[in-house]
Amino acid sequence: VSALSPWIRHRLITEVEVLEVILGQHGFQAAERFVHEIFWRTYFKGWLEQHPGVWTAYQADLHGQMKSVSKDRRLAANYMQAMDGETGIDCFDAWVGELVRTGYLHNHARMWFASIWIFTLQLPWTLGADFFLRHLIDGDPASNTLAWRWVAGIQTRGRPYIARASNINKFTNQKFCPVHQLKTKIVSKQDPLNHLRRSLPDVAQAEDIPPEFLLLVTEDDMQIAEELPHPPIATIGALATEGRSPIAIGDVPKQFAANALRAVCMDHHIINDNAWSDKLIEDCKRNQAKTIVTSYAPVGPTSTAILNAQVDLKLAGIQVLFLRRQFDTIAWPHANKGFFAMKKNVPAILEKLGFKL
Repeated sequence: VSALSPWIRHRLITEVEVLEVILGQHGFQAAERFVHEIFWRTYFKGWLEQHPGVWTAYQADLHGQMKSVSKDRRLAANYMQAMDGETGIDCFDAWVGELVRTGYLHNHARMWFASIWIFTLQLPWTLGADFFLRHLIDGDPASNTLAWRWVAGIQTRGRPYIARASNINKFTNQKFCPVHQLKTKIVSKQDPLNHLRRSLPDVAQAEDIPPEFLLLVTEDDMQIAEELPHPPIATIGALATEGRSPIAIGDVPKQFAANALRAVCMDHHIINDNAWSDKLIEDCKRNQAKTIVTSYAPVGPTSTAILNAQVDLKLAGIQVLFLRRQFDTIAWPHANKGFFAMKKNVPAILEKLGFKL
C-alpha cells in the first residue's frame, strides 16, 4: 500500500510524477501492477467525465434517500446505527471508527464495507457512497461513486461484489471472521437510466493565456501553476469540500484539503464558502484582471462551484480559461468502456506521454 492516494487525489503530486519514479526505478514489466493501480483512478475519472449524468443521477437519488430517512423511522434508525458503528458486525463497526478517525480505509476494507452496507444492512448505496465521500481524505466523486456502483452490481450490470466471511478472515489475518453475519444470496441493484456518453469539453491552450491573469487554485489540482507559460499577477485558492454532501463533512478530510491549499497558496487569499463569484470578482477588480485561469475541474463539487460562478463572472466581463493536463487529455478518452479495455492501451498511453518502455 503506497498511501499516496490523498496526495494524488488533490494533485499535490501528479500521476506523471509517480510514474516517472516507478518506471525509472523498476521498468514497466516489473511495476505493471502498480502502474495499473494508478490507471484505475484515471479510468474512473475519465469514465465519469464522459458520463456526467451518472453523477447527476447519484445526487438526485441521494437527496431522495435523505428525504426517505426523514420520513421512515426504521430506515433512519438503521442508517444511524451503521454510521455510528453499532451494527454488531465487528469488522464493519471497526471500519466505521477507522474511517471517521483517520479518513482512510484500505481498498479491500472499502469493498467489504460497501457490500455489507448494501446487501447485509440493506441500506441505499447512495447513502453509503455519501458517507465515504464525507469522511475519506482521498474522497473523489468519480472513484467513490463508480466503486459503489460496481459493488452494487450497477456499473458492471448483474455482477455485484459479495463480501464473504472467509475472505475477510483471510485478508485481515484472522482479526475478523463474521461467520453467519453476512448475506451472500443477493440481487444486484438496478440503474433504470441509460447514461449517454459525451465528448470531453474543449479547453484552453498555453498560448491562449494573456499576459495578465488571476490564477484560481482548487482542491482538484493544487499544482496547476506548473502548467502555466508565465506567472499570474495574483493567486487565489478556493475550497469546494463542503459541496461533497448535503450533510456536514468530516473534520479529517476538511482539514487535510484546507491545510494543503493553504500550504500551496501560502499568503494568498482562500475562499472557503459558497460565494465564489463575489470573492473572485473582488480579487479581479483589485488586481485589474479580466481573465481567470484554473485547472479543468472534473465532474464534482469544484466543477459545480466554478460553473455557478461563471454566470456572474461573465456579467462582470471576466473570462475563465480552463487548463487540462496532457495526462488527462490523452488517457481519459480510453475510459469509454470497461477498465480492461483501457488496460490494453496503457503502454500506448505511456509512450504518448513520452515514457520509454
